[in-house]
Amino acid sequence: MNSRRNTSFEALLAEFGFTHEQLADEVNRTAQRLFDKPANCTDRHVRRWIAGDVQRPWAQYLLPLQEIFGTSPEAMGFVQRKSSKPLRAPVRSVWPKMPNPLQRRTFIAGALVTALGIDQTPGYGRLGASDINRIQGTIARLDAHFNGLGGGALVDVATDYLLRLQRALDQCTYGERVERALYRATAEIAACAGWSAHDCGQYERAAQLRSEALQAALLARDPVYVTRAWSDLAAQAEHAGRPAEAARINRSALSERHLRNQPLLSSLLHSRLADCLAQTGDPLGMGRHLAAAERTYDRAEVAGAPSWLGFLTHAELAGLAAIAHHSAGQYRQAEGHAVSALGLLDERFARNRAYYTVLLAELQLMQRHYEMALATASSIHADVVTSSRITARLEQVVTASRMQEGHA
Repeated sequence: MNSRRNTSFEALLAEFGFTHEQLADEVNRTAQRLFDKPANCTDRHVRRWIAGDVQRPWAQYLLPLQEIFGTSPEAMGFVQRKSSKPLRAPVRSVWPKMPNPLQRRTFIAGALVTALGIDQTPGYGRLGASDINRIQGTIARLDAHFNGLGGGALVDVATDYLLRLQRALDQCTYGERVERALYRATAEIAACAGWSAHDCGQYERAAQLRSEALQAALLARDPVYVTRAWSDLAAQAEHAGRPAEAARINRSALSERHLRNQPLLSSLLHSRLADCLAQTGDPLGMGRHLAAAERTYDRAEVAGAPSWLGFLTHAELAGLAAIAHHSAGQYRQAEGHAVSALGLLDERFARNRAYYTVLLAELQLMQRHYEMALATASSIHADVVTSSRITARLEQVVTASRMQEGHA
């Protein structure tokens, strides 16, 4: 079985300030109170939960975890099975979180540096294939953390790692193959940091990081990473209110010959181009590229995809279609795609679940379904996601729904 790191659970530990040993002790104390006997939990159990080796702990551990964190197993990143017995609803956690937002963010960033292995980045000596493998493992964990929880503290952590890799490029020695691999890794980290900054609403910082990603990709002489960097810059232009420019960039990227062998990346570009065309008043073009995104995705080998494309599933395609129809003002169709996305979405993508739930609530609000929009928005576990952009939209839709409901 291929285990997936439980980044949601890992973030909860950092948020509440637990080490592995401290959480194990707290599970045992809580189990003693609940069952009159300890659970015999150890730090090894906690490490296995984080690593994803155990996708759903036994009830003797799961009930205490619910009591400690005050949230459901699914919000902790654990998997619901058909054979799973229903658990009682969690009480509100009495364990204090870090009260100061800046203190909390700094603490989580420090915990992530250690958890993701960033503090082990080589800074001198000769680098070889084993160093590249370790760096790729760290990149995969960074991507999984972003896909699971969003930007938040990750923007500072990823930027710090980018600086470490840039110092390694300047201060270490290596051969040509390792050099290209280092530049590819630098491009990947800069792109991850760019999306994390975007998720935090730091758009100028995101633009700078995305330009660094493009420069590193060009130095790596890797057309796939160059295409990724251009696509991210297109997303930057689209957010800045220049959808026609974004459409030109995506069209240019799709015309590259190497994309014939990259159906997954092509599918993403078609979806993003569809949204750009919707914003420029071309709904027919939008429809053509959404259909092309589905066709190319069906040809893709998803199992061997790079970690940064791990989010691109059938659920994400439905979500991107919802975004495009929303941009075209086709709210009913967009709502249908958003519902499909949420129905297909894997539990490990807590950030994207929150994003598409907010989008669904916004679409319901636009169709004057105020009570439904408020109920949808209220279903979000906002405390699990670290995207300030999503939480800001959530607050707006809740406020607007309550105001409109009051006037109804």
